[in-house]
Amino acid sequence: MSKKIGLLMGSFNDFDKVKPAIDQLKQLGIPFEAHNYSAHRTPEQACDFAREARKNGFGAIICAAGVAAHLAGVVASQTTLPVIAIPLTGRLDGLDALLSMVQMPPGMPVGTMAINGAKNAALFAAQILAVEDADLAARLAALRAKNVEDILAQDAKLQEAIKG
Repeated sequence: MSKKIGLLMGSFNDFDKVKPAIDQLKQLGIPFEAHNYSAHRTPEQACDFAREARKNGFGAIICAAGVAAHLAGVVASQTTLPVIAIPLTGRLDGLDALLSMVQMPPGMPVGTMAINGAKNAALFAAQILAVEDADLAARLAALRAKNVEDILAQDAKLQEAIKG
């Protein structure tokens, strides 16, 4: 059985932007827990989650936040598990969050996805877990193969459209 993924969001208002990660984890059959913990409003809960994550069976943590996007950095400071950040659109179309997340100080790495890149965050977390989980690696390979089929089907539609 695969380790779990932790998914933290700084505000419940972020749920719609984080849902693609939840959907992707469910599709791949990866167990996860999602929580609303803020780096600024509930720092003790966020830090406790991060400190206990390895012991509680997690293999990676995804953190989604916008505006003053410190959640991923705070979580990373409390664990040696991989932390993946999702910058979310906010006041400056997510650029503020993106810059906050990619400028972590040396020794405190955080993998950062594209703005609102929840689906890729889930896939990246899955790839991390798949290093030691052959069944999950096979599910990821099957997903990639389906993506190829879907794109080739779209290309066939394109070819028909331009002929007509």
